[in-house]
Amino acid sequence: MLQTLKNAWRTPEIKQKILFVLFILLLYRIGTVIPVPFVDAANFSRNFSGTIFSYMDTLSGGALSTATLFALGISPYITASIVIQLLCVAIPKLGELGKSEDGKKKLNNITRFVTIALALITAIGYYMLLANNGMVMTFATKDAGNWTWFLYAATIVVCFCAGAALIMWLAEKINENGLGNGISLILFANIVAGTVSFFIRLGTVVSYSIQGQSATGDKVLYGSLSVLFAVAVVAVIVGLTIFVIFITGSERRIPVQYAKRVVGRKLMGGQNSTLPIKLNMTGVMPIIFASSIVSIAPTLMTLFGVSQTSGVYRFFAPTGWFYPTLEFVLIIAFAYFYINISFDPVEVANNLKKQGGTIPGIRQGRPTVDFIRRVLRRITLIGALFLGVIAILPIVGSPLVVQPIIKALISDYYNGTSVDSLAQTLAGTFTFGGTSLLIVVGVAQETFRELEAQLTMRNYKGFL
Repeated sequence: MLQTLKNAWRTPEIKQKILFVLFILLLYRIGTVIPVPFVDAANFSRNFSGTIFSYMDTLSGGALSTATLFALGISPYITASIVIQLLCVAIPKLGELGKSEDGKKKLNNITRFVTIALALITAIGYYMLLANNGMVMTFATKDAGNWTWFLYAATIVVCFCAGAALIMWLAEKINENGLGNGISLILFANIVAGTVSFFIRLGTVVSYSIQGQSATGDKVLYGSLSVLFAVAVVAVIVGLTIFVIFITGSERRIPVQYAKRVVGRKLMGGQNSTLPIKLNMTGVMPIIFASSIVSIAPTLMTLFGVSQTSGVYRFFAPTGWFYPTLEFVLIIAFAYFYINISFDPVEVANNLKKQGGTIPGIRQGRPTVDFIRRVLRRITLIGALFLGVIAILPIVGSPLVVQPIIKALISDYYNGTSVDSLAQTLAGTFTFGGTSLLIVVGVAQETFRELEAQLTMRNYKGFL
């Protein structure tokens, strides 16, 4: 990996692309701190617990919780891209557009329009959430008593929509002039930025624990426990990262034999190969879909002002049993759904037949299709269980393990309200930690594969 980076940096063309990507990401991070007029979102993140806004805040790099220009993040563009991909599968005529250059341009334009529409809807809902929680200036709400409040509200909504459109443009520029896959790289930058703040909060817990117990004579004991807790958290993160890398790179290799055939005056074939099927072929998409659906109920209750202490809210919140159970089931369901629309065993079997390839012990045609489908079904189940465990463990561990430990370590230094706030803020980072980890690992591996491909292509050009 380090050698790949070194070789890429020594190559002028690839070095220029890397610098361009870093420049675009720098512009994006600057946009995440530009304030929106008439909005004061101090301490707004306390309302995000158990809602889809917590997940969106993770993807936006913390911009959503501070209501800055890029508060909506890349989420509208991601959602629009997913919707268009699903429609291409469901509508054959729309899917045919992607087979030509002009058709791809039309699909890109449709994706842009859908992005703006989703950004407008999200911005209006976000404005309502800000207004209901007193984060908008009084003259920009209905309480102003005159119609001019609408102009101020429209300005706020337009700023959020403009930020989403600008993010879409930055991602497309990375696709055109950078290393490609601009959406993933922006997500990667946001999650890494959030990771830095997470470790700062973790250091705060250690500091408060030591200071809080200094007057009782247990400074050494509690200081040692807090440091041990911090080391354990880092060890868990490193262990999960290694586990995710291992599972992401795992694959089931189906052996394939190619028959000998005469092509012109040459005898071709007679080789053995494999058909690789990745264990986690669906990536992070099932988690994104499942998290979005199970967060709808707590999000709507937050928008309509339902108290977080009510029984209905606690039933649908991540701290209850319904939320993680439903998300686990939906992850498995969406994994099978996504693999059915992205991988066609019939097409793979036909391609093997055309190339003269057969699976040992399996006849060509329908038996090959059934065999591939059976293997794919089993592999998908293992991959879906892996995604479910990665997504559910942080949600379950946050209220049951992380928050109680943090409260016990710093309870003698802060009052009850501050203890709860800091514990929820730090533990809330764990809620979508599995999703973030999968995105970071996937983007890093994909970026290095792209660098290796460009290096290989350049070596071929030099040879020719």
